[in-house]
Amino acid sequence: MQVSVETTSQIERRVKVQVPASEVDQAVASRLKDTAKNVRLNGFRQGKVPMSVIRQRYGRGVRNEVVSEMMRERYVQAITQESLNPAGYPQIEPTVDEEGKDLEFVATLEIYPQVELNGVEGAEVERPVVDISDADVDEMIETLRKQHATWEEVDREAAEGDQVTIDFQGYIDGEPFDGGKADNHELVLGSGSFIPGFEEQLVGAKPGEDKTLNVTFPTDYQAEQLAGKEATFEVTIHKVSTQQLPEIDAEFFEKFGVEDGSEETFRAEVLKNMQREADKAIDNRVKQQVLEALKKANDIAVPQSLIDQETDGLKRQAAQQFGLGEDFDVSQLPNELFSEQAKSRVQVGLLLAEVIKVNEIDASDDEIQAKVEEVAQQYQEPEQVVEYYMNNEQLKNQIKSSILEDKAVDRLLEQASVKDVEMSYQEALQAAQQQSEDDDADENEASEDETQA
Repeated sequence: MQVSVETTSQIERRVKVQVPASEVDQAVASRLKDTAKNVRLNGFRQGKVPMSVIRQRYGRGVRNEVVSEMMRERYVQAITQESLNPAGYPQIEPTVDEEGKDLEFVATLEIYPQVELNGVEGAEVERPVVDISDADVDEMIETLRKQHATWEEVDREAAEGDQVTIDFQGYIDGEPFDGGKADNHELVLGSGSFIPGFEEQLVGAKPGEDKTLNVTFPTDYQAEQLAGKEATFEVTIHKVSTQQLPEIDAEFFEKFGVEDGSEETFRAEVLKNMQREADKAIDNRVKQQVLEALKKANDIAVPQSLIDQETDGLKRQAAQQFGLGEDFDVSQLPNELFSEQAKSRVQVGLLLAEVIKVNEIDASDDEIQAKVEEVAQQYQEPEQVVEYYMNNEQLKNQIKSSILEDKAVDRLLEQASVKDVEMSYQEALQAAQQQSEDDDADENEASEDETQA
């Protein structure tokens, strides 16, 4: 077997392979003999059909099978011989495939990029410092009360914060439009869930009243056919309900797993959960800044095959998130919606793998156990969660990968210029969310720039 490799880009290779005709023809002949043993043709006993007839009837098909198998086998031998590290599957095409002639084929493949890692020295990273106050805990408890609130019907005008049960029909230029009608819809006034102006005009409405609302759809409304259009809604108010918050008592505490009926225990549990959420937000904000700095310092070529794999994974996540069902064909979702995020993830993954390799970072069994126990604390029966994780190699590997990634980020953070910034609990959560949105926006902008180029 003769092999030659052509470099067509930083990460693309064309591997040309030549296999002696004698090897191919011998393999075809052997396969035809095996085929002949089981062939049934009129006028011949099984296994007694002349080889000339077998070759005439089955020769081309058998050769195609043999050549296809041989190309796959010799491709693996070739990349092993040439020490190539493929990313994804190759495109294999025969260039010479004739009896009596050497088999020649070309495999076009992408390889993992060679990364000469640049550090993040000098990168500026803001690290939130959060002190959760009693007022923050009080605010969180009020939020929890609202989440467990009930609604009680009242016979009065609707006020902001009330829930109204309504029928509505929308019109543009006097004609009904798709999606503009609903019956017995429950709407909380002031929630901002409807277009601007709709909820405000229902403040003061009474049960049994009919109202006509005039509104204008925002220019950036998601349904393009409605964006910027003036609309009229005919609304019937059936009910007005006021929110009833649960009492802060033992019954309320029990809903959150506090069984001793103590408000002190309940507040401590709320504080612990808030601290966990704040720590997570801080870590995420710091991590995203570090990873963004790492990407800027290392503009590497990213194999398209890996981007495609990641894009497919993001599509499946989106389908699951929006409840589209397991049978939903994710190919219906446009690649453009996910490709830049996928490219960013692959780039970060490749760079972090190099950081882990260069710094010889590893995770011990004890560290994995400790991380699993930390994750398990979020569940009602942590002991069962720990046992489940520790007996599942796939889940253990996921935990190990998470540990290695965190250690790599910590190692990079040592190189950066870190500035502690005092923030409130809410500011820290909002900052982490804003960081994530900014990163998504940067990826989308990069995608648009590439498209225009």
